[in-house]
Amino acid sequence: MTCILGIDPGSRITGFGVIEMRRQRPYYLGCGCIRMKADTLPLRLQEIFHGINQVVAEYQPTILSIEQVFMSHNAASALKLGQARGAAIVACVSQGLTVFEYAPTQIKQTVTGQGHAEKMQVQHMVKVLLGLSSTPQADAADALAAALCHAHMRPSNASHLSALLQQRR
Repeated sequence: MTCILGIDPGSRITGFGVIEMRRQRPYYLGCGCIRMKADTLPLRLQEIFHGINQVVAEYQPTILSIEQVFMSHNAASALKLGQARGAAIVACVSQGLTVFEYAPTQIKQTVTGQGHAEKMQVQHMVKVLLGLSSTPQADAADALAAALCHAHMRPSNASHLSALLQQRR
């Protein structure tokens, strides 16, 4: 069994989602959001670091799947995102997780079939693929999508998850 932590990093809200692969099928373990309370970026980064450490301690994942930084129209936002990613990655690496990074379009493509899918589409497909009774919050759904992307990219799981994705779309 492989336990995968997906993270959707943000300097205000960082989403996390945890799945476990059993017999090449993804099973939902948990998800949520770390909502920063601090006003300054350094203190928000500390909150991310401590929050992710708590998630890792609770779920004991062995793999981190995280979005790569993408350059939007605002360079300052991209830099803050990169710092949030860094805090999350350091929290995971310090606890022995192996890190895999995926482009946002690759994550969306894997889960929805469209690289530029809307957040609502990602939320819906995550709910369907994991058999959830309710739709996860957008940041948590994005984190679960990152975890599902890694599960799909693992060679031993790719064909089974592709079939599952086709059935549920």
